[in-house]
Amino acid sequence: METCKRRSVMPKSSTLPARWRIPLPHTPAAASIARVLVGTALANSHGTEPSDSHHRAQPLTDCGTAELLTTELVCNAVEHTSRQAALELVLEVLPTSCRVEVRDHDPTPLAGLAGGGSPADPVPLSERGRGLLLVRELSSSAGCLTTELGKTVWFTLSFSDGSQDRVAPPSSSREGID
Repeated sequence: METCKRRSVMPKSSTLPARWRIPLPHTPAAASIARVLVGTALANSHGTEPSDSHHRAQPLTDCGTAELLTTELVCNAVEHTSRQAALELVLEVLPTSCRVEVRDHDPTPLAGLAGGGSPADPVPLSERGRGLLLVRELSSSAGCLTTELGKTVWFTLSFSDGSQDRVAPPSSSREGID
């Protein structure tokens, strides 16, 4: 995706990990805002210049995947939570992976991610119902943590360097899927 190829006004991180917490509007525009923020942060944190390639483990395909999965999580939050509920994007970029979280104030777990039961199979020819399937299949791990204050839906994505395809789920108290 084009976002990952360009530099922006976000400062380049010389030290990883880097972490951002960004409030998002509860509108359909939140998905594109989050997508651009994730793409820009990954491009600036890991570099996409050819001269950086021997130091970096993050090809553009991983950046595009992170943008796609972020868009899916934010669209879910916008569509399935109250308009009064605040949304927050949390992005952590590590040398070989990233973690994206979308937080909202609805404690209802998502079907299809850990703690939320099994998703229904998407209707064949339907244009809807495949977002969490994409998140489960394309991420290294994903899950949903619920509390009385709301939920955090997250995924991790390991950056391809030719030596590994997937990483283990995060080592925290959060339930996840592989």
